[in-house]
Amino acid sequence: MNSESLEEINAPEAGDTAPYIGWERRAVIDLSAIRSNVKQVMDLVAPAKVMAVVKADGYGHGAVQVAKAALEGGARWIGCAHVAEALALRDAGIEAPMLAWLHTNDTPFEKAISAGIDLGVSGWDLDLIAAAAQAVQTPARIHLKVDTGLGRNGSTMADFPGLIERAAKYQSEGLLRVVGVFSHLAVADEPDRPETDIQLAAFDEAIDMVEAAGFDLEMRHIANTPAILSRPDTHHEMVRLGLGLYGLSPFEGESPATYGLRPAMRLMTKVANVKKVTLGQGVSYGLRYQTTAETYLALVPMGYADGLPRVATGAPVTINGKTYPVRGTIAMDQCVIDLGPDINPNEFLGAEAIIFGEGGESVTTWAHAANTINYEVVTRISPRVPRFYVEGTWGEAGE
Repeated sequence: MNSESLEEINAPEAGDTAPYIGWERRAVIDLSAIRSNVKQVMDLVAPAKVMAVVKADGYGHGAVQVAKAALEGGARWIGCAHVAEALALRDAGIEAPMLAWLHTNDTPFEKAISAGIDLGVSGWDLDLIAAAAQAVQTPARIHLKVDTGLGRNGSTMADFPGLIERAAKYQSEGLLRVVGVFSHLAVADEPDRPETDIQLAAFDEAIDMVEAAGFDLEMRHIANTPAILSRPDTHHEMVRLGLGLYGLSPFEGESPATYGLRPAMRLMTKVANVKKVTLGQGVSYGLRYQTTAETYLALVPMGYADGLPRVATGAPVTINGKTYPVRGTIAMDQCVIDLGPDINPNEFLGAEAIIFGEGGESVTTWAHAANTINYEVVTRISPRVPRFYVEGTWGEAGE
């Protein structure tokens, strides 16, 4: 698909005179990659169901669009951290089963129950959910969450028997139904570490407790993307596909292609300025970088306000098929790359600059430059960067 097709798909309606504000920056999301990644994982985990996790606006890719594509690809469930995220998907017309699991005492439980959203329960929230169910005269569907070692959300193993007892009481009163039990793994992205086995043993113990209490469970789920790919014994009735949904690998040194996954996001802009500078020219705030020879510097109009990590000095930007390093501190709206001394500036001014994705370097390369993980890089791309949705790969500008 060429650049003209991209603009045609995303152009305003006929008669709309609004300018194409922000089109010099764009994140292009390949929805066919989302579907392909779901299908790849479905083949791996069958007969387990796939929950597509679209929290944080679909890891920065667009929650509504990703959720719809994932369901078209065969996902059966949608996962969100917050009820507000799930309600927005319901408002967008998505009717698939959903689970939200991260709550506060201000969470709109009544709206969630009325909208048919399943709720994760860590313990303290059970009473509020039961009260909300009573208020709307609709039983809540809940998944009991047990902390098997991550130390974040979920009931401790010591408190879990008490949570089961309280849930049984509310279920007998018709206020809720316990349909699932789940947990989250801490180090599944490091497959050789023994803590995952310890967590799985604790999860098995928690399942036994819930089943012994007489609950008729529909699903047990603990597998995140790294466990989906490396631990078949974690799949149970459902897996939660997060990072892999977007075609990224959770394993250090392993490409998404190893698992048949396709990255869905391509982040790009256009070169805003090119100029020749002398030896010793300082670059950007703090002048922490000085040129080591006469060279050309190019200005790339994306910065930390767009989501680029401020500390990612040395990260790659690809122009005309060649990769150049970011030099100096990344600023709010822009960063600078070094093109070298032997270039024709006319070939660069206005040229497409690929931050990461198809035709450029990987998200993970940017993550390494910022001493972080690929999850963070994609989720931090800000709303100032318009998202454009395409089907399949597309060529360079001008093709």
